[in-house]
Amino acid sequence: MKILDKTQILARYDAERATAAIRESLIAYSAGRAQLPPVQHFVFAADNGDGCVKSGYLTGDDLFAVKVACGFYDNPARGLPSNQGLVMAFNAHTGEPMALLQDEGWLTSLRTALAGRLAAEVLAPTRIDAIGIVGTGMQARLQLQALEAVTSCREVWLWGRHAASLSAMTHELADLGYRVHPTRDAEPLARQCQLIVTCTPSRAPILSADWIQPGTHITAVGADAEGKQELETALTARADRVVADAVAQCAAYGEISHALKAGLLAESSLSELGKVLAGEQPGRQHADEITLADLTGLAVQDVAIAKSILAATGQTD
Repeated sequence: MKILDKTQILARYDAERATAAIRESLIAYSAGRAQLPPVQHFVFAADNGDGCVKSGYLTGDDLFAVKVACGFYDNPARGLPSNQGLVMAFNAHTGEPMALLQDEGWLTSLRTALAGRLAAEVLAPTRIDAIGIVGTGMQARLQLQALEAVTSCREVWLWGRHAASLSAMTHELADLGYRVHPTRDAEPLARQCQLIVTCTPSRAPILSADWIQPGTHITAVGADAEGKQELETALTARADRVVADAVAQCAAYGEISHALKAGLLAESSLSELGKVLAGEQPGRQHADEITLADLTGLAVQDVAIAKSILAATGQTD
C-alpha cells in the first residue's frame, strides 16, 4: 500500500486533471452511476469543530474511497490549521488497500474549490466586474484561485468577521495582484459583486435577499452539515435558478433545505450540477438571472481527486 503525505500529494496535484475527473464524477453521480453511503457527521461543540466521513464508488472504477475530514475553527489561535483529514483508497476488485493519502484536509479543500469553478463555468454571468468572497479561511483562498480559470476579473470584495484575518488575507491577495476591498459589512459586497462565493462555517445567514442584484451568481459551500446556513432563506427562494450538487443531500442540510422546510421552494424546481454539466439541464439562460449553486460536497469528488493524484504516481495503472 502506498502512503503519501501532504507534500507528496500536492506535488502530484494537477488542477486541470483533477477538474476533469471531478466533472466526470458529478455527471456520473447524477446519472445514477455511483454508490454513496450515508454521510456520517460529528459535532464537537465544546471545541468549535465538526467532522464527517464520506465514502463513494463510481460504477466500473478500479477503486473506491473513504474520506475523513474535520474542521476545528479555533485551531488557528492554537497555531494549528483549521482543517484536517485523510483519504483511503481500496481496490474495487479485491478490497485490498491501495493507498493512504495523508492530505491533512487539502484534498477536500481542493475538490470543493474545483466544484465551485465548475459551477461558475455554467452559472456565472459573462460580465463580472467584481468577485465577492465571504470568508477568510483556506477555502476562500482556494475558491478565488480556482476562479482564475473562469474569469479574468481581479476586483475582489472580501468579507470577514475578524479584523486580523481580514487584514492578513487582504494583504496576501494584494500581493497576488488583486484589488481588494475588505469589509466586515456583507451588504456592500453583495451589492457590488456579480459572482459571490460563501465559504464559512456560519450557522446564521450572512447575505440577505434584498442586497443581491439581478444577474448575480452565488456559489454557497459552507452549509455542509445540519444547522449551517450562510444565505437568508428568502435569498435561496428568490434565485431564478437553483442548482444542487446533489438534490437529496442539499434538501437534507444545504442552503436549499431551509427554503424547502419553509415552503418557499419546490424540490421539483431544482437542478443538479452533474446534469447541467452534461447538458441535460440548463445553466444560466439570461444575463439578469440570479443563480445559486448549493454545494454540500459529495464523496464522488473525493474519489475523483484521489484518482487524479494516484494517476500521477502510476498507482491506478
